[in-house]
Amino acid sequence: MQTLTALLFNDFETLDLFGPIEMFGCLPEDYRLQFASINGGVTHSKHGVAIQTTAVKDLTHQTDILLMVGGMGTRQQVNHREFLQTANLFTDQASWVLSGCTGSALLAKAGALNGRRATSNKLSWQWVIAQSDKVNWVKQARWVVDSKFYTSSGVSAGMDMALGFIADRHDIDTARKVAQYTEYRWQENSDMDDFYQK
Repeated sequence: MQTLTALLFNDFETLDLFGPIEMFGCLPEDYRLQFASINGGVTHSKHGVAIQTTAVKDLTHQTDILLMVGGMGTRQQVNHREFLQTANLFTDQASWVLSGCTGSALLAKAGALNGRRATSNKLSWQWVIAQSDKVNWVKQARWVVDSKFYTSSGVSAGMDMALGFIADRHDIDTARKVAQYTEYRWQENSDMDDFYQK
């Protein structure tokens, strides 16, 4: 069993977290889920959804998969040295690093995506790419895979990425079964994003 750790902060985008978590949560024999923040306690999404988190230093299980969410709170976290250092620590330890939406801006600012291909939210594109000129930003993609990094586009794309990850680690049929169970119309082609505009 692998442990997925979501590293959270206030004003995160609700679906960036709960969309992928729904997909991974459908495979409880394969994935253990834990929710972390720098200091622990209750963390709130942009929409006021409260979630209990564990302080990074008190996590029970080592992180195999890091989930970095996005949202308006990223605007503060890109200037939060301790958060960026923690993100780098998790990135170094994890076998896989997944980001939703503007979560890739945090990874980029931390230097974790240097020399990598990555994507992000289309509506926040200019702000995201301004966080690092050392990343090969791919605007058109729904999600991008480069080595152990999976980065996805805006909000709902995190679910497509999560299913893509499941397909890569397991098989396409497993991913399709999860999509069927959640009644989600999965965009299976990572290069196709209906929300991309030239």
